[in-house]
Amino acid sequence: MTTWPRDKSIGFTLVEVLVAMTIVAVSLLAALRVATQSTSHVDELRVRLFAGWVAADRLAEHHARGDWLAVGVLTGTQRQGSIELGWREEVSSTPNPAFRRVDVYVFAPPQPAHFLAHVAGFVVNPAGHAP
Repeated sequence: MTTWPRDKSIGFTLVEVLVAMTIVAVSLLAALRVATQSTSHVDELRVRLFAGWVAADRLAEHHARGDWLAVGVLTGTQRQGSIELGWREEVSSTPNPAFRRVDVYVFAPPQPAHFLAHVAGFVVNPAGHAP
C-alpha cells in the first residue's frame, strides 16, 4: 500500500482567506456606490427632461395662441410628471419690431438661480397689432 506524503501547501491559510474576503467586500462596496450614483443621476436626468418639456411647452403655447408679449419678465409654475417646476420668461425686443425674443428658464422652485432648462425662441407680431 502506497501512502502519499502529506503536503502542507494544500488549501488556504486563514490569512489568505481573510485577505480574499476583504478584497471581495471592498469590490462589492464600490459596485454599490456606483449603482447608487447612477440612480441619483437618473432622477436628475428625469427632472431635466421634464424641465425641457415645460420650457418647450411655454414657447409652443405662445406660438399656438399667437401671443404678442409685452417686453418684461413673466413668472409662474407648471406641474410636469408629478413635479412642480418654476419658470421665468424674459421677453425682449429685437431690431425687427415685428419680433420679440422669449427666453424661458425652468428651475426647481426653491432654487430659482439654478436653471434646469433654458430655451430661447421668437414670437411674431400677429396681423392687426401695432408694434
